[in-house]
Amino acid sequence: MTSTSGGIFHDPLVGPEIIDLPNGFFDRLMFNLHPVDTLEPSVIMGFGIYPARDTADGFVVVSGAGEQRNLRFSTLLSATDRDGAGPFRFEVVEPNRLWRLRLGPNEIGTEFDLGWRARTPAWSGSVAVANTSAEHTSFDHLFQSGRYEGTLRIDGRRYDVDGWYGQRDRSRGVRTMSGGQGLHVWYQAQFPDFSIGFLLVETRAQERILLEGAVMHESGVLDPITDVRHALVFTPDLDLVEGDVVVETAAGQRYVVHADGRAGGGYMAGAGYGGHHGVSAGADRIESDRYPLDGSVSPRALDSALTDRLCAFTLGDVRGSGILEFASTRSSRYRYRPTL
Repeated sequence: MTSTSGGIFHDPLVGPEIIDLPNGFFDRLMFNLHPVDTLEPSVIMGFGIYPARDTADGFVVVSGAGEQRNLRFSTLLSATDRDGAGPFRFEVVEPNRLWRLRLGPNEIGTEFDLGWRARTPAWSGSVAVANTSAEHTSFDHLFQSGRYEGTLRIDGRRYDVDGWYGQRDRSRGVRTMSGGQGLHVWYQAQFPDFSIGFLLVETRAQERILLEGAVMHESGVLDPITDVRHALVFTPDLDLVEGDVVVETAAGQRYVVHADGRAGGGYMAGAGYGGHHGVSAGADRIESDRYPLDGSVSPRALDSALTDRLCAFTLGDVRGSGILEFASTRSSRYRYRPTL
């Protein structure tokens, strides 16, 4: 793995003038939206294009009030303006600074008209990982903390989201990190003056495959993360209960953060993460479903263990919130072991 921090990321998606891209190439965006001081609703949205496959697809996942609502949409890329699909549209108003995100009427009773504005610098880099499979992973990656303005409606109830937190993720390239993974963590803890963001991947033997990220300050300081240790608590069904991480940075800072993951929801199988992204389903396909958040749905039972859980974070006396994305392999040979 090689990475750099604070580089310039080409924010708009690639246009039709870029040709001869490999079959596995993607260009994808993801945003999350949640209140500063409560744990619902949690809204996660994403969209990706796959030019060599003439495919575009996306999703919206909403968790709260005892259920998770999932909306998935896909179409032919050649039938779009590369600004969304189904009821979802986006606009890069100012690259790396301001995006507009809209969701029209749909089957899960959720609509929004949002402006996401950066509150910190972005971490960005180029990542290369050797896989057990023949296909090599090489992609550009960015994540950045922001705040929202605008409105969200769920079943007609209006939320004014001004000041709500949101972390965004942008990635572009070829990414197939398959085989031998034990633990995946994408950690985005939002605090009033900064955000702690990193991606950590370990093998089933607990060897580190990948660590990238930074502490991103509203003051403009970007402090790369150099080490992460963790002690997470999972249920037998591989769901997160709570956990601690210790984060060390290039500037010599040390952060000890506790996450409470009991709010539930954020199962990314509902977003198509079980191998469905980039698979052509023809033009104008929309589907939806709902998961009860009563313990009957878990990472072990779904077609993907990946979960983006809205958590309450504590750092000493400072409280925050944000998404802790996790996935533990379902292999019977693997047992999670803390490194902290």
